[in-house]
Amino acid sequence: MHFTFEYPWVLLLWLLIPCFYLCKRKVATQFLPKLEWIPKQKHLFQKQTLLRALIFALSVFALASPIRYSSIAPSDRKGINIVLALDTSGSMRESGFSNQDQEMTKFDLLKILADDFIQKRSGDNIGIVAFGTFAFSASPVSYDLEGVRALLDMLEVEIAGKNTAIGEAIAQSVHTLRYGNAKEKVIILVTDGKNNSGSISVKDAVLMAKKEKIKIFTIGLGTQKEYDKKLLDRIAQDSGAKSFGAQNAKDLQSVYAQINHLLPSVIRSKNYLHKIMLYPWVLFVALTLLFWYLYRRIKR
Repeated sequence: MHFTFEYPWVLLLWLLIPCFYLCKRKVATQFLPKLEWIPKQKHLFQKQTLLRALIFALSVFALASPIRYSSIAPSDRKGINIVLALDTSGSMRESGFSNQDQEMTKFDLLKILADDFIQKRSGDNIGIVAFGTFAFSASPVSYDLEGVRALLDMLEVEIAGKNTAIGEAIAQSVHTLRYGNAKEKVIILVTDGKNNSGSISVKDAVLMAKKEKIKIFTIGLGTQKEYDKKLLDRIAQDSGAKSFGAQNAKDLQSVYAQINHLLPSVIRSKNYLHKIMLYPWVLFVALTLLFWYLYRRIKR
């Protein structure tokens, strides 16, 4: 834990503290025939001056906003490396998957929800693999999430061909993850079709992932007849992850929320990982002393 002030320049007001002793009001001259008639309040006056100075010092201290924080440099924090393997085959052009917008295609909706997922993974490095007849890395694994989101937005249906090469999608995702340094690596594969293309078998691709201790979460879009549920279940199970199905937009949103919950992530911050505000306690002490001082003045 470290200690600092959010507004340290406010502490310059402490330079005014000597005025509580040096900048005194001019006392009117009085002549009394006997010295014993003069009330002996010098000691009390010093206490009141000290109390006023202490109240002022504590108020300035609180105004400077003292904080305790745990600081971790962004380069030292390693979250989870995640690759989103997204199906861009011709069938992703189908509409009617969203109840709110019947004209929206599966792929348009997938991009919206994937974008939302990326925004919530602020402590992780994320990459994107697009696959159809073949697979390619649309974005390397990166902590620049704004850049990843921009590249995601550029993807279109059939950008990698009309067919579905799930084996190549997994293999390309594994290759993309090799450039990350995180201990935990994950692939989130989304498809609405069956494996019908590519030169790499799904079995071989999954073995590649298992050797590198990469978990593969799978999401099937549409009805179980439209995609190969057994294949997706086996891919997830063999890699130590989970398989999900989504028949509509609401289901897909729920699936992303579940995966987000299953993959806890740290919070990326340029300055603080955790911050504790201390000024309320200091301000409470200052106000307590102030009320006590005013009470004593009124009582006199």
